[in-house]
Parts: sequence; structure tokens; C-alpha cells
Amino acid sequence: MTTAPGQVPVAEQGPRHPFDPEPVRSTKARAVFALGLIGACTGFFIGGVVPSTIALWLARQARRQAYASGGFLTGGEWLRRGERLAWTGLVLFATAVVAAVVIGVIRLADAPFGHDYAPNID
Repeated sequence: MTTAPGQVPVAEQGPRHPFDPEPVRSTKARAVFALGLIGACTGFFIGGVVPSTIALWLARQARRQAYASGGFLTGGEWLRRGERLAWTGLVLFATAVVAAVVIGVIRLADAPFGHDYAPNID
């Protein structure tokens, strides 16, 4: 299927019902973004796992609420950004844990096994 070049016609919107609520930004979307940002900033210092996990948990709830609202809750872009930042924080946390384990194993391998006696003791 191909479309003709040029402007896309805009569909006419019918009048809104007077009892329809006004579209508003979800407050959870802001919270997800803020927690994701905190998680990404502190992710490498192990402290970012808690805000990142909470951000992903809130994002799931916010998506359900936005779907149930029928389009009257906005903030999907803030949710996506917050989720990306939260996943970044979790990846940084995992990287820090793996690096700590590798450093610990290398230091443990360099340490002498058993007692280290002086050369003149049997």
C-alpha cells in the first residue's frame, strides 16, 4: 500500500461531551521520571537499585491507569524516559556488582593460602 505525497488530511473531531474530564498529566509519570533519574545517577554506587525498582513498579501502575482512563491521563513520554533511566540504573548496579566480584576473586587468588611462616621455621 502506498500513499500519495503531500499533507495528510486531518480527521474531524466530534464535539466533546461536557462531562468528559480534561486531559491531565499523570503524577506517577513525574514520580517515575524522578526516581529513574535518581536511580541512574546513583546506580553505580549500589544505592540506585531501590529507586530504580520503585520507578519500574510505579511505571507499571501508571500504564494501567493511563489505559483505564481512556486517554485522559497523559505523560507517556515521561514514563518512557523514566523507565529507560531506571533500567540504566539497574544495569549500572549489575555492572558494579560484577566488578566487585571480579576484583574480590582476583584479590582472593593473590592471597597466600594457609599460614605464612618465616623461612627459618619448619
